[in-house]
Amino acid sequence: MRVWSGRPNPLGATWDGEGVNFAIFSKNGEGAELCLYDKESGEETARIEISERDHGIWHAYLPDVRPDQLYGYRVHGPFAPDRGHRFNPAKLLLDPYAKALAGPIQWNDILCGHTPGGPDADLVPDPGDSAAHLPKCMVIDSTFEWGDDRPPRIPWGQTVIYECHVKGLTVQHPRIPREIQGKFLGLASELVIDHLLSLGVTAVELLPVHQHTINQALAERGLTNYWGYSTIGFFAPDIRFATGGPGWQVTEFKSMVKSLHQAGLEIILDVVYNHTGEEGHLGPTLSFRGIDNAAYYRLHPDNPRFYEDFTGCGNSLNTMEPRTTQLVMDSLRYWVQEMHVDGFRFDLAPTLARDRDGYDTASQFFSMIRQDPILSEIKLIAEPWDLGQGGYQAGNFPSEWSEWNGKYRDTVRRFWRGDEGQLPDLAYRLSGSSDLYAPTGRRPRASVNFVTCHDGFSLSDLVSYERKHNEANGEENRDGTDNNLSRNWGAEGPTESISIIGTRAQMMRNFFGILAFSQGVPMLSHGDEYARSQCGNNNSYCQDNDLSWVNWKLDPPARELAEFVRKVLEIRRQNPVFRRESHFRGEVFNGGGVKDVTWVRPDGREMTDSDWRNPHIRVLGMLIHGGAADETDTDGQPFTGDTLLLLLNGGDRTRHFTLPLLPAPGNWNEEVNTIRAGRRILKGKRIILRAHSLILLKYGDAA
Repeated sequence: MRVWSGRPNPLGATWDGEGVNFAIFSKNGEGAELCLYDKESGEETARIEISERDHGIWHAYLPDVRPDQLYGYRVHGPFAPDRGHRFNPAKLLLDPYAKALAGPIQWNDILCGHTPGGPDADLVPDPGDSAAHLPKCMVIDSTFEWGDDRPPRIPWGQTVIYECHVKGLTVQHPRIPREIQGKFLGLASELVIDHLLSLGVTAVELLPVHQHTINQALAERGLTNYWGYSTIGFFAPDIRFATGGPGWQVTEFKSMVKSLHQAGLEIILDVVYNHTGEEGHLGPTLSFRGIDNAAYYRLHPDNPRFYEDFTGCGNSLNTMEPRTTQLVMDSLRYWVQEMHVDGFRFDLAPTLARDRDGYDTASQFFSMIRQDPILSEIKLIAEPWDLGQGGYQAGNFPSEWSEWNGKYRDTVRRFWRGDEGQLPDLAYRLSGSSDLYAPTGRRPRASVNFVTCHDGFSLSDLVSYERKHNEANGEENRDGTDNNLSRNWGAEGPTESISIIGTRAQMMRNFFGILAFSQGVPMLSHGDEYARSQCGNNNSYCQDNDLSWVNWKLDPPARELAEFVRKVLEIRRQNPVFRRESHFRGEVFNGGGVKDVTWVRPDGREMTDSDWRNPHIRVLGMLIHGGAADETDTDGQPFTGDTLLLLLNGGDRTRHFTLPLLPAPGNWNEEVNTIRAGRRILKGKRIILRAHSLILLKYGDAA
C-alpha cells in the first residue's frame, strides 16, 4: 500500500476524491500507527506506522484508500498514570474526528488500558488487544443532495422548543413503518412532523445523537445508556438511530434534517462536550485516554493519576488545551455546516468555560464562539450549572447565549403545589426573569422556560408522585433527585379517584398555561402533551423501554390535554405581548394611564410592597397592555397585541377577583380557564377564580 506524507489539516480521515488523508493529534505521544480493517471480515489488513508529525499532529495520505474503509489507531508513549500518561498500543483507539463508527460500543473488560482488579489496578497496563471488541471508525463520502435546504432561522421570540429522544418519541407510533420506528427517519416522518406543527412547535431539541458508550455498571445490570449522555464520538451520529449498516447514520441524519427544515422546523442538538464516556481512572481506554490523556482531560494538579471531575461522570474535558478546544469548535462547525443543524444545547456548560481559577465568562471557549462567523449566528443554549465549585451560573452566560432557567422550573412548581411566599419570584419568572438577565443587558429570550425535561419527573408524574420510584434502575432507589417539588393531590401514583384524576388534569393544564403565557422561550418535554408517565421514575437514563417511550395509544383525556396545549400555544403565537424582545419597565405606556405590565391583587388594585412581602398571598393577576408589544414586522412597523389579564390562584380556596378598570371602553372575554373549556364574555365586575386554577382574559370591544 502506498503511503504519502499527507497534511496535518484537516484532522480526521478526509476523502478528497482521490485518496484519504489521516491526521490525529497527540502532543505527548511518541509514535502512532494507523490500522486498516476489512469491512466484511473485520480482519486487520494493514498496519501503517505514521512517520510525519507537525505541531503534535501525526498525519499520512493513502492514495489507495476509499470511502467505507474501516480504521483505528494505536498510539505509543509512556504508561505512567502518576504523570498523567496512559498510552497503551495494545488498545485500538477511535479517531476523535471519526464521522461514523461501524457499530455500537459494548462493554468488555479488555477495553480497559489497565489490568482488572483492585483500586490500584490502573497502575499496571493490560497487554490484551482490544481490536476485536471495539467498533471501527469509517471513512465516509460526505456527498449529499441537499437541494435548496435552508435554515428556518426562527426568531427567538417566536421559538417554541420540543425536547425529545429520537427513539423514545417514535418507537411506539403505530402508524410509522416498523423499519423506521425509533430512527432518524421515523422522527422525520410526516406523522411526527404534523403532530409537532399542530402543537405550535418551531424547534426540536434532540437528546444526544453523538455516538455514545455503555459503562460497565449498566452492562452488568442488563441496562443501557438510553439518554446517550456518555459521548465518545463528537462527529459521529449514533448508529442505533440508523435503519441500515455502517455509514447509513450519516445520510439518514441529513435526510431527517432536510425533512424537518422543509416543514419549517429547526433542529437543536443536546451536546455533551464537558466529559466523555471513558469515565474516571478505572474506565475504559477507547479514544482520548489512549491518544493523549494529559492533553484531552483535566487532571488533578497535585496527582495527575486522577481526573478533575466537574461533571459527576468521572472526567472533564480539558478546554484549556488549545487542540481540545479546537476539537469542540470543529465539531460544532461540522454539525452546522455539514449536517445543517440550527443550534446546540450544551450539557453542563460551565465546565467548558472553566480555567484554572474556575468559571470565566471571558474564557477561551466563549471567546472562540463569539468570534466564529458560523457559530455566533446560531442558537446557543446553556445548561448553566455543573458540579464544580461555583457551578451554578444561571444568569451569568454571555449575551448571545440563552439558558435553561432552572429557577423558572422550581418557582412555578412551588407555586402550583401551593407553597407560600412565591409571588415575588413568580412575577420575575412570568415576566422573563429580569432579575437574572437584565443586569447584564440580556433580554427575555435568554430564559428558556420549562417545567419538565428529560431529567426528572414527567409532567404527569409531577402531579401524581411526591417521591421518586427508581427501583427499576437497580440502584435501590438511591439515584435521582429527592427535590422534586411535586404533589400527588391525594394518592401516590395511579388512582381510581375521579376527584384526584380531575385535579391532576387541571394542574397539568395550569403548568402548560403558565408556560405559554410567560415571557421567554417555552420548552416542552416529549409526551407531556399526552400525559406520559414514567411510573414515578425521575431518572430514566437507563430505561430503553416503554417506561421512557411515548405511548401513542391515546385515551380521551390525553387527546383533550394535547388540544389544550395547542390552544394556549396558539394564543401565545397570536399575541406579541407574550413574546417581548425587551423586559417590561413597569411604566405608563404612551401616556394612556396604564403600565406595560401591572401586577394586580384580588380587589382589582395594584399590588403594594406589603402585598409582595405577605407570604400568605397565593393569588396574582398580571395585566399586560396591548400596546406593550415591542415586536416589529419586516418593514419595522410595530405590532399591536391584545390587552390581557392573567389570573393565577395557587391556593386551596376559591377567590373572587375584581376586574381592573381600563380607560378604554370594552369587555373582558375569558379565553382560557383551566377549570372549564370554552370562551365567554364577562358581564360583571368580578370573576370567580377557583382554587388551583388559571384564567386568561382578553379585553375587547364594548359591543
